Amino acid sequence: MAIVGELYRIKQRDFSEKLREMTDPRIIYVTDLVSCSYKRSMRLAFPLMSFRFEPPLVLGDLVHAGLGSLLSEHGWETEVPVEEKYSIDGEEYILKGRIDLLKRGEDGKPETIVEVKTSRELPENSPREHHAMQLRIYMQLTGASRGYLLYVTPERLVEFEIEPSSINIENLIRETVYNLQAPRYDWECRYCNYRKICPYARTGKRMA
Repeated sequence: MAIVGELYRIKQRDFSEKLREMTDPRIIYVTDLVSCSYKRSMRLAFPLMSFRFEPPLVLGDLVHAGLGSLLSEHGWETEVPVEEKYSIDGEEYILKGRIDLLKRGEDGKPETIVEVKTSRELPENSPREHHAMQLRIYMQLTGASRGYLLYVTPERLVEFEIEPSSINIENLIRETVYNLQAPRYDWECRYCNYRKICPYARTGKRMA
């Protein structure tokens, strides 16, 4: 179990280093904007419950690291941090995210963004709504003109091109801060660490 133990210690160390940021009420993550708004409140109140060490998550980390290693030799930047400040009803919030893969144009500006998603099965015919929204937020924050969602499953590799669109990020932040989308999707509660203690938890359908 030496390797498993080492992986666990790495994940635990990374989690510990991020713990202070995770409990700062001024910080909102891009993923908060595309998921249940109350999940952020639960994370602020019970941060240790958000730590997970499970095979699908470890596999996702390995896929991201492998793709990043391969593509970094071909002009792609990996794990690119993004940050933007917003004033909502007189309060300042810092929106943070991390782009999986980014390629710049000849002028040095962000041109193409790729978000990588691992899954047991592919979505049917179209990308999942929250994944597309997450990518569009990154495109809007960086000004990138092209975006792709890459789904990696045990059976297939499939990518969807996502067109940029105007998103009211301030409104999404307001929904998140005031818990106006709890949950945002019916299936979210099934996968949530906080479902057993959440007042908004409901039994939903599995994600398509």
